[in-house]
Amino acid sequence: MLRLHPSALDIVLLALYFLTVLGIGFFARRAVGTSADFLLAGRSLPAWITGLAFVSANLGATEILGMAANGAQYGVATVHYYWVGAVPAMVFLGIVMMPFYFRAKVRSVPEFLKVRFNNPTHVLNAVVFAISAVLIAGVNLYALAIVLQALLGINLYLGIVVSAAFVLAYIGAGGLSSAIYGEVLQFFIILAGLIPLSIAAVKNVGGFSALADKVTRTALGDNGLHAWKGTGVGAVDPNPIGANWIGIVLGLGFVLSFGYWTTNFAEVQRALSAKDLSAARRTPLIAAYPKLLIPAVTVIPGLVALVAIPDFGTSSGLTYNDAIPALMQRLLPSGVLGIAITGLFASFMAGVAANVSSLNTVVTYDLVQPYLRRNRSDSFYLRTGRLVTVVGIVIAVFTAILASHFNNIMVYLQSLFSIFNAPIFATFILGMFLRKTSAWGGFWGLLAGVVSGSATFFLFQTGVFSVASAIYATFIQAGVAFVVDIVVSLVVTAVTPKPDPAAIADIVWSRRNRASEPRDPVWWRRPVLLGGVVLALGVVLNVVFA
Repeated sequence: MLRLHPSALDIVLLALYFLTVLGIGFFARRAVGTSADFLLAGRSLPAWITGLAFVSANLGATEILGMAANGAQYGVATVHYYWVGAVPAMVFLGIVMMPFYFRAKVRSVPEFLKVRFNNPTHVLNAVVFAISAVLIAGVNLYALAIVLQALLGINLYLGIVVSAAFVLAYIGAGGLSSAIYGEVLQFFIILAGLIPLSIAAVKNVGGFSALADKVTRTALGDNGLHAWKGTGVGAVDPNPIGANWIGIVLGLGFVLSFGYWTTNFAEVQRALSAKDLSAARRTPLIAAYPKLLIPAVTVIPGLVALVAIPDFGTSSGLTYNDAIPALMQRLLPSGVLGIAITGLFASFMAGVAANVSSLNTVVTYDLVQPYLRRNRSDSFYLRTGRLVTVVGIVIAVFTAILASHFNNIMVYLQSLFSIFNAPIFATFILGMFLRKTSAWGGFWGLLAGVVSGSATFFLFQTGVFSVASAIYATFIQAGVAFVVDIVVSLVVTAVTPKPDPAAIADIVWSRRNRASEPRDPVWWRRPVLLGGVVLALGVVLNVVFA
């Protein structure tokens, strides 16, 4: 069993982190007087805070352990999750979609579908999001429990419960404000822990040239060092990820990526908490810049673990999920190990907090307030938000046990995205850009997309369908869910009443709405410039590592 051996200094550093995060939670509690303070952080935060929180919310266990696992299993092609599967969608959110959310005056992503379609679509999206949120929170709890087991030798299931209790303490106290300010702190702690690990890992194998040479002698081969090599349609020597460029660009780069980054409320909530539209638009654009560089501290350690640890990723050795903790055990001295352990804990806290803080907002504002308990006092909804936080954490304990049955948690996570986020994105695209899409077209399309994505996942899991890799299967699942949603929505729209154009004029795309958007007077803060620069940098990186 993998086991870390922290010194007294390492334990002290970890304890200081815990005390600081709890302090943030209880300090933020003093500023919580209304449900909006608890669930939306009062919509008063500057762009640099929400931008760092935006990227940190995604920099959870699934990112750290999962992408390192993918790096070991699939090689450099894992960078597609960043340069194709994240940055373009983040730019689209900042430039195109945030104005829609602000014009609709919504407090959550599901509430937008209520404004654009109808109450049943609103409820369906809220329920779908709530299910996905507790499942994803469970993945982060499970990853945190893995580290607790390696660190202290405690039982995995006890570790899940202990992890849940700690997250509950500071999110239950301060709500979204404590989550966001905690995420900003966690962003810097995560980098402080992972950068030394990446440097030590590369040095341990003799530098980048030696690492590249050793990777080519593994099952990944030379293609494991390239992002695009072997991705041609019908390639004789395919890339380890097993997908061609069409699947990467359309399945990952469009459906999965845009579905996650533009409609997943755990991310969009950070932008909606910004003080104004300008700050909200800049939130994902600011986050896109560090996102370009995160592969250096996730993919590289995964490759090092593959070549440096005997039998890594095999049935007789450590699992792919163990890449980061295993390197920490082998390479880091006292003190630095403590920082790295703290960075891991910080990443897991960020992931759980992001999903739980968005869950309590959606359940309170999208289910309880409009349908289950109408016209109650604001203090009632504040108490409801805190109660949902407790219930969500408890459910996440059980979904963490479910996540423990997957060898690669990133594959499991992408499966969840393909089931839940892909059809929601399809519904959003139709609602925003095809003004004739009917209310019932949106509802039945979303329901059909979720059902078809779930069915495709089941067929892959039971072996009825099979492809070159499990990660490629998630691209197909997302594509099926997206296409079925679009087709069903259009068919139902053809036979149901169309929406009143005047009623949806402000929340669908039009030249008039684009022209009316305020222009930031400070040139370097303009979204198109910020987005264009980060996209250009992404293109350069794709060329360099092709």
